[in-house]
Amino acid sequence: MKNYLVKSVALAMTAFTIASCSDNDEPTVDPVETATLKEAVTNTSNNIIINTYSNLNQKAAALHTAVTQLSTSLTAENLTKAKNAWMETRVYWEQSEGFLYGPVDTEGIDPAMDTWPVDVTAMNDILNSSSPITVATLENNNEARGFHLIEFLLWGENGTKKVDQLTPRQLELLKAATQDLHNNTQKLHNGWIASAGNFVDNFINPSPNAYPSYTVVLEEITEGLIIIADEVANGKIEDPLNSEGSTPNAELEESRFSNNSKTDFIDNMRSIQNIYLGTANGVGNGKGLSTLVNAKDPALDAKIKNAINEAIMGLDAIPGTFSNAIFNNRNQVKAAQVKVNALHTVLQADLKPFVVNNLK
Repeated sequence: MKNYLVKSVALAMTAFTIASCSDNDEPTVDPVETATLKEAVTNTSNNIIINTYSNLNQKAAALHTAVTQLSTSLTAENLTKAKNAWMETRVYWEQSEGFLYGPVDTEGIDPAMDTWPVDVTAMNDILNSSSPITVATLENNNEARGFHLIEFLLWGENGTKKVDQLTPRQLELLKAATQDLHNNTQKLHNGWIASAGNFVDNFINPSPNAYPSYTVVLEEITEGLIIIADEVANGKIEDPLNSEGSTPNAELEESRFSNNSKTDFIDNMRSIQNIYLGTANGVGNGKGLSTLVNAKDPALDAKIKNAINEAIMGLDAIPGTFSNAIFNNRNQVKAAQVKVNALHTVLQADLKPFVVNNLK
């Protein structure tokens, strides 16, 4: 991922310059109080971002436990439990993709966990070798580790893998891969919390060495929402839907082995919703971007909330699996894509200028 901190600082400086040069007779909106900005940033940091990473880390640990149990007792029930554990972990990863800044970016954690597609050749080289498979085996190739390697091994290329098709070497690789995933979720959580890497302090206590103001922090937060909305509409949906002109290509679909793609997309929208509303899965005091926007422009706040809801409902309305829909229900997929793009437009054209111009 790009370093959006630099971009945010540049945008903030640009916004300041424009504001300084504007006609003094123009009507202005009073900036929101700094104390209110700090409350919103603190809640977003602790109760949305860190709490999501905490849940992700706990689920990744449970996934490793489930895979270890599967390797000990090779039953259909244990394979199902491992698959369910993968999907439960995936929820919190996708719900974190609205804030791909900080350690997830600077420490290279995102590509280590979520590179797509899987390098099947590299995976087979590992499986066909006689060397022990450890976490260290995986660390030099992001395309043969992380969520999608685990997904491939649990479901198989066609999503129909049976428990008796799991080989001892595949189980050994699964154990190493889930331990590697958990190591990275732990690293990610530790990177943010005050008792370890303390990246959170950069948000809660702005300084010239990182984010110089709460405005720049909130620009970074807003930019994260814009990026994931664009990625879902114009990458995750567009690439498999129209790989060459209007020809679909299921091989470009992320999470296709598990048929989890629609859930991924919806959880990406939930990531935007959680950050914007300042509450996630019952955690958070509701102080976030929505609070700040509503205080100055209730109509814009309602517009953003509606765009988020429309995007979620549009994705949920896609019939069946995404793999099937890109061939047989293309109009419904396109309709959902339009709604996600509409959300992206609102965030880019309306929310971002509001943050720059009103949150001083």
